[in-house]
Amino acid sequence: MKENVYEGLFILDSDKYAKNANEVSGLITKYIEQVGGELLVSRLWEERRLTYPIKGHRRGTYWLTYFKVDTQKLKELNRQCQIADSILRFLFLQVDPRLVDTLVEHAKAGPARPEPEAIADVPDVFEEDVVDDVDTDDTHQEADEEAPEA
Repeated sequence: MKENVYEGLFILDSDKYAKNANEVSGLITKYIEQVGGELLVSRLWEERRLTYPIKGHRRGTYWLTYFKVDTQKLKELNRQCQIADSILRFLFLQVDPRLVDTLVEHAKAGPARPEPEAIADVPDVFEEDVVDDVDTDDTHQEADEEAPEA
């Protein structure tokens, strides 16, 4: 039995999550525990618009987990997540043992929010003095000239 720590990122159905957040997020915990895994961290990451629709959904709720599980049981967990209606997509990555404590503590702290002062110091790239790099020189030669015959 070889236990590894995995990071699991899930995209959940935002409609179902909005109706019953505890039940939908609880499925992830339930599936991990059913295969004999130990949940280290499980938390909401964010809700956002998806780049492309997944199963007809344009928004998804991202859920982040870190858990320990026997490597042989990961296939069973994978299958459970595939058949769950509330889980649109998921990804499991094995975590390097040297990074486990740092990643788990970071996940427990929650998302980082920039300070308002830090945002104010960012230069506005859309100011009027930005130089346009578009070539407006019309003096280039046309490619229609006949090539000399050999």
